[in-house]
Amino acid sequence: MAQERKGEFVQSLERGIAVLRAFDEQRPAMTLADAAKATGLTRATARRLLHTLVEMGYVSTDGKYFELTPKMLDLGYAYLSSLQISDIAQPFMERLSEQVHESVSAAVLDGAQVVYVARVNTQRIMTISLSIGSRLPALWTSMGRVIVANLPDEEVESLLADELLRPPTPKALATPSELRAELASIRQQGYALLDQELEEGVRSVAAPLRDRSGKVLAGMNVSTHAGRVTLKELRGEILPLLLETAAEISGRLAKR
Repeated sequence: MAQERKGEFVQSLERGIAVLRAFDEQRPAMTLADAAKATGLTRATARRLLHTLVEMGYVSTDGKYFELTPKMLDLGYAYLSSLQISDIAQPFMERLSEQVHESVSAAVLDGAQVVYVARVNTQRIMTISLSIGSRLPALWTSMGRVIVANLPDEEVESLLADELLRPPTPKALATPSELRAELASIRQQGYALLDQELEEGVRSVAAPLRDRSGKVLAGMNVSTHAGRVTLKELRGEILPLLLETAAEISGRLAKR
């Protein structure tokens, strides 16, 4: 990896992306000093990068504070457009949500997290605010597990080895051996069901979305409240509709 970085790795691009990624919910606006501290860059480097991003239209400034501009959305939408999952899945997800009267989401895997690429919300059942681009730990979400379960074994092991296992709730699986066994079961049965592992009171079930070769591109889930939907109802009533919808979407994805 070090040799590849010497030959083809563009460090200035890496640094520019680091500056963009430094903006978040806690840091929606930053001074030059803030940006340098957040990225570990020198003030001179941070200044050049920020002013370049201002010239390109991705960042704005009032002379002291720097903020991202709406043009940043173009980068995310370019990815979503190329992926096509959201465009293809959205009408099917809307129909499924109407059938089950619950929220339906689709997400892709990015490292140890899932990133939401489509969502149909009915009512807020989580304290976490979810929208397109939201990230959650893959190993403790039904969508994440249904994707990870279909990865090659070496990738699964790498994820289990690299991930800091910090289960979100007392009900969550907490060890690599527990997660490994659950992922094997998910791969065999074709769906993932979580009972209050990510957040107490929230249950969800997910199915994979596949391309023409059978590769899992994303996961799609239905989220419910534990006080309203029993595990029996989740498996017996919602899961069959979810699997049917996932198969329809996968059929459309295969024709891309």
